[in-house]
Amino acid sequence: MNLTDEQRLDWLRLIRSENVGPRTFRALINQFGGASAALEALPDLARRGGRLMLKVTSRAEAEKEMAAAARLGVRFIAMGEPDYPKTLQAIDTAPPLIAVRGSTEVLARPAIAMVGSRNASAAGLTFTERLSRQLGEAGYVVVSGLARGIDTRAHKATLETGTIAVLAGGHDKVYPSENEPLLRTIVEQGGAVISEMPMGWEPRGRDFPRRNRIVSGLSYGVVVVEAARRSGSLITARFALEQGREVFAVPGSPLDPRAEGTNDLIREGATLCAGLEHVTSVLEPLIASGPRLDTGAEEPQHLLGTEELWDELDLPEVPRAPLGSVLPSAGIDDERMDSASGLIELLGPSPIAINDLVRQSGLSIRAVQMTLLELEIAGRLERHGGNAVSLISGR
Repeated sequence: MNLTDEQRLDWLRLIRSENVGPRTFRALINQFGGASAALEALPDLARRGGRLMLKVTSRAEAEKEMAAAARLGVRFIAMGEPDYPKTLQAIDTAPPLIAVRGSTEVLARPAIAMVGSRNASAAGLTFTERLSRQLGEAGYVVVSGLARGIDTRAHKATLETGTIAVLAGGHDKVYPSENEPLLRTIVEQGGAVISEMPMGWEPRGRDFPRRNRIVSGLSYGVVVVEAARRSGSLITARFALEQGREVFAVPGSPLDPRAEGTNDLIREGATLCAGLEHVTSVLEPLIASGPRLDTGAEEPQHLLGTEELWDELDLPEVPRAPLGSVLPSAGIDDERMDSASGLIELLGPSPIAINDLVRQSGLSIRAVQMTLLELEIAGRLERHGGNAVSLISGR
């Protein structure tokens, strides 16, 4: 499947619109049959969910972003298109569109992620360089997040064999800025740089865990070299486990705080990694069978507070209708007209499986899914792993 230019523009508009994340995007496409029809439906869905105003990305805004991307040599690849990485497509929260700069050839090769401390030790950097180079020579593409320390060393060690950098911000807002020359070298030497964020987007706190689930999602496994107990690298390891990927941890001295997180991972069942064979012996049979489908990861935008720099976005308040007044409008079937408020009463701050909502409400699955979609577009619903949902407190 390849999108037309018009469809790609509609996909970009839809994923950039307010309260539309990867899961919501797929639900909208399934419900309305395409991005164009979903865009037309968004304002009414938000109103029925209790949101009086919703920011829907305009055609002009999407065209402006596409033009800015083209100037940097960035192209948008949609889920389902031949160049979209199959490993990433298998995760539950795969981005509908990824903005790619550089070679797409590396996206088709088996990949492994290397992550770790920003303030890595000399031993950690040396091991990262050696293992990354060996993985590259063995035919693997090395994925990392372009951060200081372990990430940077992993990218530099695999420039000739293939590396993928995943950004937390837009392609024109590289973080840290000191790695802009490295990014250009990655592109020039046949690697790739990926982002799901808009052009011009400055990376903020919650964008780093979003990036991390792509780092692990692109890979068959994640090697954690050094990680303190509050390290963002442990978020990547957790995503890897949720996505059905392997986690490898490099042991370190119990006297070094940078090894506390990796040593904990080993104690909790991660594969100890002290050399190339510890990785390849585990990954080779997995690659032969293909990536496993992930159906239980949590939405990444709700993972906050694990690093000091991760602060919540300061979003303006938007007027909302009272929950009790949220009823479907004209054009919706009588079943939901009579029962939507009852479904809302069943929801609360504790996650509940959608199948349980259907059973307890007595509504059809179609009616339940539509009401949940309306609440989600209105910013009142949170989705969890295991096909569960909860009402966002105070909304």
